[in-house]
Amino acid sequence: MLEKQRTISNPVTLSGVGLHTGNKSNMTFKSAPENYGIRFKRIDLPGSPEIPADIDHVIDISRGTTIAKGGAEVHTVEHVLAAIMGCEIDNIVVELDSNEPPIMDGSARDYVETLKKSSITEQEAKRDYLVIEDTVHYHDEKNNVDIVALPLKDDFRISVMIDFNNPALGVQHTGLFNLQKEFESEFAPSRTFCFLSEIEMLREQGLIKGGDLNNAIVIVDKDANEKELGEIKKKLGIEESIILGSSGILNNKELRYKNEPARHKLLDLIGDLALIGAPVKGQILAARPGHRSNVEFTKMLRKLYLQKKIEKKFQVLKSENCVFDIEAILEIMPHRYPFLLVDRIIDIDMGKKIIGIKNVTYNEPFFNGHFPNKRVMPGVLIVEAMAQCGFILVLNSIDDPSNKMAYFASIEKVKFRKPVIPGDQLVFEMFLLSFKRGICKIAGKAYKNYVGGELVCEGEFMAAIVNK
Repeated sequence: MLEKQRTISNPVTLSGVGLHTGNKSNMTFKSAPENYGIRFKRIDLPGSPEIPADIDHVIDISRGTTIAKGGAEVHTVEHVLAAIMGCEIDNIVVELDSNEPPIMDGSARDYVETLKKSSITEQEAKRDYLVIEDTVHYHDEKNNVDIVALPLKDDFRISVMIDFNNPALGVQHTGLFNLQKEFESEFAPSRTFCFLSEIEMLREQGLIKGGDLNNAIVIVDKDANEKELGEIKKKLGIEESIILGSSGILNNKELRYKNEPARHKLLDLIGDLALIGAPVKGQILAARPGHRSNVEFTKMLRKLYLQKKIEKKFQVLKSENCVFDIEAILEIMPHRYPFLLVDRIIDIDMGKKIIGIKNVTYNEPFFNGHFPNKRVMPGVLIVEAMAQCGFILVLNSIDDPSNKMAYFASIEKVKFRKPVIPGDQLVFEMFLLSFKRGICKIAGKAYKNYVGGELVCEGEFMAAIVNK
């Protein structure tokens, strides 16, 4: 797989109408610097706001993927993102003078051809990947959807199965095993599709205003008389005559591939996976995916990616059963001897939970003066150690943590259950309860020796996150 990041050489433009909004749109791809990522830029709005193409900016998945930031929105980004990922481009600006990319023929083919016209340029920075090391499984019981990410050494593969219980589709499978060789010819030309029975509902929801038989495959899943077909023509703004046909596809439109719908579902999934913010090294298996499930699965992978990014930043050599060792903690925390009270972080669930360890030894400086004849760790230092562990979680949930500090705002519901003496190992399990406008609230417990062992202390803490 590629070692260096890539962008395009020259601006390239294509024009058309948006699938759902029906708005006319001019879209220009422009080069971007290293580590810039993929961003959509609304040049028709004051200030030309940019929207990063990541899962944190997804606001709607009703019939496509919509991203937004500060009131600026871009609808149906998945085909554009699939083309960018398929061309293995890391840094690019997608300029739009409307709120939706042009749908073109309903596939990603025109986007890929346009990007290739610009030519693709290698940059100096190394390419960042999400490397799947352990199985990640998303399951939706209600809709019978499963998506799994599996480890695959230094490669990317993706397989999709769909089953709409429709004779025109049946059960379809497809798989991409070599992005460079297969994407452009075997998957980019696959077009979006919908069912005949959905058209009225979609129009009532204010969708597919730019849809017609030239940019979508309509699968016949019900009978319709001449009057109903006339209503469909009117709703889609179609001038040509339409017939149910005998192939199961409206107007007997010829498919580009026998399993074109399955290939388009794979295309959509690649586009939604772009919202991780990095390409994947691993194997993806998906059964009956859709945008909702794609986005939920991508949230899981995005969270994993950010967690691994933090581990990589602070932990040069990751120890067994350790996320951050003391050297990494020294990079994160401003505290130093004798007031750094966390020795190791053994687990972190970004934005939710962290587990840390403090080894209590006879050599702790406070034992000389705190009950020297009955050595007991001061309760206030247990509380401080819990808070430090919690704030490591908080600081790694924000941008630019190296320039931030956390100050206590309140301590509540603290209870001391057991004394801590030399030789004990404290294990902290801390949870992030809320984080709004620079104020965070954490809660947790301290145990002896392991999570769920003897409870030593518990409490809740509030802190202000401020600039250093």
